[in-house]
Amino acid sequence: MEDQAQELRELMTGHKTRIIAVTSGKGGVGKTNISVNMAIGYAQQGKKVILIDGDLGLANINVLLNAVPQYNLMQVINKQKKMQDIITDTEFGFRFIAGANGFSRIANLSPDELDSFAEQFKQLSDADIIIIDTGAGIANNVLQFVAAADEVCVVTTPEPTAITDAYGIIKIITTEYIDREMNIKLLVNRVHSSEEGKRVSERIISIVSQFLNYKVDYIGFVYEDPVVQASVIRQKPFMIVSPTSKPAQCIRHLIGKLDKTEPGNADGVSSFLKKFLHRK
Repeated sequence: MEDQAQELRELMTGHKTRIIAVTSGKGGVGKTNISVNMAIGYAQQGKKVILIDGDLGLANINVLLNAVPQYNLMQVINKQKKMQDIITDTEFGFRFIAGANGFSRIANLSPDELDSFAEQFKQLSDADIIIIDTGAGIANNVLQFVAAADEVCVVTTPEPTAITDAYGIIKIITTEYIDREMNIKLLVNRVHSSEEGKRVSERIISIVSQFLNYKVDYIGFVYEDPVVQASVIRQKPFMIVSPTSKPAQCIRHLIGKLDKTEPGNADGVSSFLKKFLHRK
């Protein structure tokens, strides 16, 4: 009944929360930096944005924001706190939810525990955009979030190992969840030219099409630039530190392209939870 009530509210208001999972086949490709700056870019458009750290509680988002959240998702999973209690406001216009060590346990929750978590997740339905910064690789908890999101942004770099791993996670997603209309987009980070980004993306997209019979969309690239590393050291996102820099312009371009595309089966938080709980 609660699911039906949530769907009715979304139908009456016309409000649909867009849920984007940002993932990668390997660590170290800049996935979290992309997630944080995307959240800022959307917030600068006046959107209500929530960024969720699903990266096994490695505190990547905390470090980039120079923030020490009091609570995290494990308190919600363990029924010690409600979702609204753990949401942290930031000075950059968006809110974020911290992950926690042991967060991988979410893939092995009992049905009752999953139901409890789902009830808490519904409290995020007032957001316009939810960005989930997943862990890297193919752990079950990563795939659980990826499979439930409206769209998946796979981040890679021009490095051969990153390209191979990007293909690997796309293969897992498309073969494990082929019955769902997954909307996978590719972002190439740390490129030295637009041509390099296009070349890398075309290579991956061609292989995916040939061997997996699946269409992946190239959503854009982000330049390699000293401002990115400088912003990490300062613990201030580059969208704030250097809003006119090439990486910042790339993020705005990326968001612009996302805004022009319809996410696959974007039916808000209620739809996300049905897929998350493996229910029809």
